[in-house]
Amino acid sequence: MILSGREIRRYIGDRIKIDPFVESRLNPNSYNLTLHGELATYDDEVLDMRQKPQCHSLQIPPEGLVLKPGRLYLGRTVEYTETHDFVPMLEGRSSVGRLGLFVHVTAGFGDVGFCGFWTLEISAIQPIRIYAGVEICQIFYHQIHGEYSPYSSGKYQNNKGIQPSMIYREFEKPTEVDTA
Repeated sequence: MILSGREIRRYIGDRIKIDPFVESRLNPNSYNLTLHGELATYDDEVLDMRQKPQCHSLQIPPEGLVLKPGRLYLGRTVEYTETHDFVPMLEGRSSVGRLGLFVHVTAGFGDVGFCGFWTLEISAIQPIRIYAGVEICQIFYHQIHGEYSPYSSGKYQNNKGIQPSMIYREFEKPTEVDTA
């Protein structure tokens, strides 16, 4: 089941943390998160999953920044969140999606126990001007059933900003080889 807006408010400060929390951003069954003023883009035209990606930072000026199609922009939420005993999920707002702006490619599913800022995987269908502070996405919460181990990965937990992919770390681990 998905928590209602009233239930989200009830658990704020206890099992859910959204900082800053602004009451007017609370919806019937979600909470709107806002876009930070910094973005990042990858430097290489071809990305290699085995290599740490190189990227550079962009600032969104007060007059906005035009995003170009065919390019991935990494952003982050202004809000820091912590979720205990619920599964957080992130989706774009319909008003933003109707402009052809996507806020996540595949990573809208969070883990119970995640603490940090949400990195957004932003892409545009056509050129679009974006602004820092816009309510860009919404977080909602599922109840979890059964015993669980909270998220504790060192890759993205307790992040301080935009997190490029760290899949390259998975290639550094020894793997079992099937010899059959």
